[in-house]
Amino acid sequence: MTESGNTEDLAVAAAVVVDDGRVLLVRRRVEEGRLSWQFPAGKLDPGESGDAAAVRETLEETGLTVRAISRLGTRVHPDTGRSMLYVACDVVAGTAYVAAMDEIADVAWCDRAMLAAYVPYPIFGPAQEYLDGKIR
Repeated sequence: MTESGNTEDLAVAAAVVVDDGRVLLVRRRVEEGRLSWQFPAGKLDPGESGDAAAVRETLEETGLTVRAISRLGTRVHPDTGRSMLYVACDVVAGTAYVAAMDEIADVAWCDRAMLAAYVPYPIFGPAQEYLDGKIR
């Protein structure tokens, strides 16, 4: 918990961005355990909503402007122990690229086969269900 007693300040928002049947993943420069490729994500700023954080982190990391369309769910991440919020997002404008060169090594638009190769462990159930209906 933070000094204010609000655990929301410690939450991480992940953007599940799908466009043209593919999902956006980023590869972090520093891996967290088995995590290498993942959804654009980052900590919420004080007073920031999870939706706003997912949108902001996607722009900061990939240069892509997105809008939050729905919350997919929350969990404590099994590898990092962080409180996670997953937010489905649509692309508004831009082309994804490595915008945060100090944090991100690469970006990729993944179809179903690429996603399975890049993320060889189970994805959070509600996020996977969302992707099952959206990606090829």
